[in-house]
Amino acid sequence: MQLNQLLDGEQIELPRYDFTRGVRRHSNNFVKLTPNSIIVMEGIHGLNETLTASIPAHKKVKIYVSALNQLNIDNHNRISTTDCRLLRRIIRDHRYRGYSAEETLIRWQDVREGEEKNIFPYQENADYMFNSSLTYEIGVIRKYAWKLLLRVSPSSSAYMEAKRLSSLIANCKDIADSLVPYNSIIREFTDGSIFRY
Repeated sequence: MQLNQLLDGEQIELPRYDFTRGVRRHSNNFVKLTPNSIIVMEGIHGLNETLTASIPAHKKVKIYVSALNQLNIDNHNRISTTDCRLLRRIIRDHRYRGYSAEETLIRWQDVREGEEKNIFPYQENADYMFNSSLTYEIGVIRKYAWKLLLRVSPSSSAYMEAKRLSSLIANCKDIADSLVPYNSIIREFTDGSIFRY
């Protein structure tokens, strides 16, 4: 396992997954730990103890990051955390994986089942929790999601969900990207981030 190789002082090539082709690729990004280095493991399996069992508990800090939305349309209707996450995913899948909104919507049930199996059972193991939701994010991502959702054909099995999401964001106003800080986490879904994804 590469984690053990790193801990043993070996140099490893960081893995890179090509989502558009569905294969693991060479990254040509080699790393070797120096004294007092920190390893950051990110991903849906990051809190699963099986992956880091070889690291003593006192040398680990586990952080659970999730977009826990708190927005309401009015006093009776809220925008659910799941819907915000799905809108983010539609945009991200299109930008980085080459998926259409239709493909993401069709895959969404499998994603949710994976969360129930691989994420939610382990979230309580986290030492810290970070809410990555932003109060202004719907206004920023709306224009990106809207365009993608409109491309879902009425004959598609994903059409009703696309229509529901479109209706949900129809009354939101767009917020210009120029008003969003370049280090904002929401820039993962738009342009101009100072971070590399």
